[in-house]
Amino acid sequence: MGQWRFQNPGSAQSPSISSNPDHLRSSASTPPAFGHSWAFWAVRVALISVSALLCYNLGPFGFRGLPAVGLGFLMAMVILLAELRMRRAEISGLMGGALGGVLGLLASLLITLVVSRTSEPEATKSFLEFSSLFALGYLGLVIGSCKGQHFRPTALSESAELPDCEFPPMKLLDTSALIDGRIADICETHFLDGTLGVPRFVLHELQLVADSSDTLKRQRGRRGLEVLQRMQKMPWLEIRILEKEFSGGATVDQKLLELARESDSKIVTNDFNLNKVARVQGIPVLNVNELANAMKPAVLPGESMRVLIVREGKESTQGVAYLEDGTMVVVDGARRSINRTIDIVVTSMHQTPAGKMIFGRIDERGEALARPSSSLPASPPAYPG
Repeated sequence: MGQWRFQNPGSAQSPSISSNPDHLRSSASTPPAFGHSWAFWAVRVALISVSALLCYNLGPFGFRGLPAVGLGFLMAMVILLAELRMRRAEISGLMGGALGGVLGLLASLLITLVVSRTSEPEATKSFLEFSSLFALGYLGLVIGSCKGQHFRPTALSESAELPDCEFPPMKLLDTSALIDGRIADICETHFLDGTLGVPRFVLHELQLVADSSDTLKRQRGRRGLEVLQRMQKMPWLEIRILEKEFSGGATVDQKLLELARESDSKIVTNDFNLNKVARVQGIPVLNVNELANAMKPAVLPGESMRVLIVREGKESTQGVAYLEDGTMVVVDGARRSINRTIDIVVTSMHQTPAGKMIFGRIDERGEALARPSSSLPASPPAYPG
């Protein structure tokens, strides 16, 4: 298994999302197209000017006038080149170089103490002292910088590359949840906040759907990308693109289950089969369909409602209607009332994996009021002239 690496493109300043998942990277990491700001150049011009001015006034090594200015300019160039090299170095290399340089100087100090006790001429002593100073200082700096790149302090490694056992739990978004789009509405109401993770393989699958030759699939994939972009702009959410590599030819669902198990995270999905498999394995699932079913208004037996019968049911006398939230209503004796709005009385409710079903019968009282009364006399007979 690979190690965890995080990217956090989610914020109000996140760039727009296209079908290319690389566009999810934050634009903050992109260098400016026309160099650095004026402050960058002002500081460096000031460094060169101060160095040249000091050498001109102090005249080191007997240099005067333009040669002294040239020496100051050369010193400033050396400092800027060192800065350029150190800017590209890793923090571990810098720490190793600093530690190695200090150890080299301490070693040269010990050699200097030993050499000063000898009876060698002063010229020889000075040569040995300066040679040890430069040699050991240089060796300590170079070797410490090289070896420091392989050194990872505990605090640094925990913050940069979190082990699997210490990976922070979060909510992992599935492709179906992003394509459905209702997850964004839930987040806007603050019912779901915190850190949401989008694995790279989920984003890749979403890209494949958005690049499909089928028009319907292409629209669904693009809607999923638009939903993710919409969620990125919510300041109370943190969207993380998770870089996790899996060996073998595992499917997207298998990778998502393994990722949730290792990180102790929850899966947000609308996929019925993925929901069942995750629950069998003891992985918590947040199903948007189940949430929508739970939020539907409760209807008790004996309540009356008015529905439009749109088609016939399975039984010979049944008619089927639908509420505004999509709940199916099966009405006994309403087969002859198709395309009519009638009053019914709820007899029972049934919970299915797909949602709730309401069973009812025609409200005879409402129908009696709706139809003309049979007790009224017919129109009076016409009498001849």
